[in-house]
Amino acid sequence: MSKTIRIGTRDSELALWQAKIVQSQLQSLGHKTELVPVKSTGDLVLDKPLYQLGITGIFTRTLDVAMLNHDIDIAVHSLKDVPTLLPKGIVQAAVIKRGNVNDTLVFKNNEEFLGSKDAIIATGSLRRRAQWLNRFPTHTIVDIRGNVNSRLQKLKNNEEWNATIFAAAGIGRIGLRPEEAINLDWMIPAPAQGAIMITALENDEFILAACKELNHEETEICTTIEREFLNRLEGGCTAPIGALAYIKNEEINFKGVLLSEDGSKRIDVTRVKKVGEHHDMAKYCADFVIERGGKRLMDNIKNTNKKTNVFSTKNLTEDQRLLFNEKVIVESSDFIKISLNRIHPRFLKNEIQNVIITSKNAVDSLITNFSAIELQFKNIYCVGRRTKRLIEQKIGKVTHFEHNAKKLANYLVKYMDGKEVTYFCSDIRLDELPSILVQNNIKVNEIEAYQTKFDSIKVADSIEAAMFYSPSTVESFVQKNNLEVIAFCIGETTAKEAKKHFEDVRISKLPTVESVITLVNLHYI
Repeated sequence: MSKTIRIGTRDSELALWQAKIVQSQLQSLGHKTELVPVKSTGDLVLDKPLYQLGITGIFTRTLDVAMLNHDIDIAVHSLKDVPTLLPKGIVQAAVIKRGNVNDTLVFKNNEEFLGSKDAIIATGSLRRRAQWLNRFPTHTIVDIRGNVNSRLQKLKNNEEWNATIFAAAGIGRIGLRPEEAINLDWMIPAPAQGAIMITALENDEFILAACKELNHEETEICTTIEREFLNRLEGGCTAPIGALAYIKNEEINFKGVLLSEDGSKRIDVTRVKKVGEHHDMAKYCADFVIERGGKRLMDNIKNTNKKTNVFSTKNLTEDQRLLFNEKVIVESSDFIKISLNRIHPRFLKNEIQNVIITSKNAVDSLITNFSAIELQFKNIYCVGRRTKRLIEQKIGKVTHFEHNAKKLANYLVKYMDGKEVTYFCSDIRLDELPSILVQNNIKVNEIEAYQTKFDSIKVADSIEAAMFYSPSTVESFVQKNNLEVIAFCIGETTAKEAKKHFEDVRISKLPTVESVITLVNLHYI
């Protein structure tokens, strides 16, 4: 034991306290030690919130470099500050028994502001910001940086601020926790909050053996689950992610949360497993969050500083959003609102020989007004594979379908029995189908099954392309937007309307949203 173990640490009061705890424990085992304080980038750059500095491991990078240069033998960190993936050649050597895991609210005067609509809370943590706004959406959050002492002083000096939030372990360890401070039991802490980690070089057997004696197994199990949950969500210090695991009665209890930056969206997960059966716990919980909208939330967070370049005039589902490549930053909104009409029973008094349905909206209107038994149609002709599927599920067999209205009209002129059709349509029609039929001496009885209302919004100037799904979506878009965009269209009829307003118009191979998305991806390869 003649080797002196050089303990690398940041030079803040809390970091030195943690390093001295490790030093004391190593010395009690008979090891010689030396503290080596190192200033980190995170301590030097204080003019921006931590999440805006743009790099993970801001409080660990300098110590990692010192270790790889063999200037120190071990590094002592607050485990919540350590990236989930360590640099090559560096490993986790030990985790010290965990302290208080909670966040603590330190306020200036009293707690009355908690019941007030207006209050100002200082924190540089996105996780704390998001959870606070989720609970108190009308409060204002301001950024604050610095060590514990400087943050306490800033709270005291700023007359408008009501409170700030600290990690309970940090403020308690250096004896600066005010008596009136309260733990925020409802706030899920950062993964591994309250734990101290020791890192070392993976090939230094002497150091690894020495550190192993300090390892607290229960803390290691719990923090490993929390950090794997964080890693699987692809989060770092720039994501509003909370996670806490604890062991009680030989069971591991876990709770995790992912929020939007403004706290308006929140996805929670809880899980209980017996110790020894917990190895898939983090994966299960992360997958649970991802499947319930977590992927979209994380993408939104990652793309916060990226400008939206594509706009969809129809709300996209979560599965559809996942189909876009990484260069596409998409927003969506329904530019068309549908109102189903009441269809008078007299229209269905007798069996109708030939019926035309060109949208799922018309199907919805028919099945809302009538039962399947009342809808006795001899021949049903429709546009779109999905419309066909819905008709056959709700009404009856489709005689023939085409991918667009013009092709269906030409088919009917050539092959339909009889010279009369009943067309269940919208109050707004921009397709050529009725005109083609009339020109070929086929009588068209139009029944207004639903109304189409324009409901567009002004899109951002950064929009380069728009996705259109009907001529009406094009009309709705140009009502409030005068941008020259690439028009990605679901079919020829939509494209015909788009060409009246845009120079670059492209048509998907199939009349589906997914096919339009493929068209967009091809442009942004």
